Amino acid sequence: MIEHFLREGWVHLPGAAGPDLAARCRDLVIAELRVRGCDADDPGTWTAPVVRIEAMTDPGFTASANTAALHAAYDALVGPGRWRPRYGMGTFPIRFPHPVPPDDDGWHVESSFAGPDGGPRLSVTGRGRALLMLFLYTDVGPQDAPTLLRSGSHHEVARLLAAHGDDGADWLPFCGDAVAATTDRPEVAATGAAGDVYLVHPFVVHRAQAMGPDARGPRIIAQPPLEPAAEPAFDLVSGSAPVERVVREALGGIRAGRRG
Repeated sequence: MIEHFLREGWVHLPGAAGPDLAARCRDLVIAELRVRGCDADDPGTWTAPVVRIEAMTDPGFTASANTAALHAAYDALVGPGRWRPRYGMGTFPIRFPHPVPPDDDGWHVESSFAGPDGGPRLSVTGRGRALLMLFLYTDVGPQDAPTLLRSGSHHEVARLLAAHGDDGADWLPFCGDAVAATTDRPEVAATGAAGDVYLVHPFVVHRAQAMGPDARGPRIIAQPPLEPAAEPAFDLVSGSAPVERVVREALGGIRAGRRG
């Protein structure tokens, strides 16, 4: 797992959240959709390609993010005591088969903190986000709008971010640079069964996509961060956890505050 994460920037953990917890959480999301006039079993109510639910705090969501398997994986990738347990989930981008394409399917890197002007930023030291996580609450096949990952793109993104020092980069212009620099990276679809989890390095370039013509119905996932226990997330001087080690190696051992 660690070698794959270092090389590709992500790991797929089948069943890590548990199929029973995934079913419980899925039912809660479906009930919330019904309150909004969208019935998961009635295509006539699927009036948009994406419906977003901002947060769900039922204990089932907290439990699904804190299984023994996931805690062990967080420890292995981020380091014991260096991450905050998740409480609840959000945001949920619920995708539906729809003739209109979604407007949120561009390649990008996740922002992780707000700059002095309130705008989104990201930093080579991982401020605000130790991991990007994808929790599958429905089965996600190739036709079910799986998130696409540019495998290995975290290496280039780390090198690009190094030039911006500890203060980080403005999110939108940096995304343009990161996307352009990683076009040759292979694309991997984050498919799997309900209860699976993908743990992704926060510097991996990725995007959403539209549901395919043979999609089975609404696709329900959550994509929360794993937040660091203390800032910054990465020790780029002597840190040995895989999530920071891969950044140190990509930078050739230079310190994050040094501008190249």
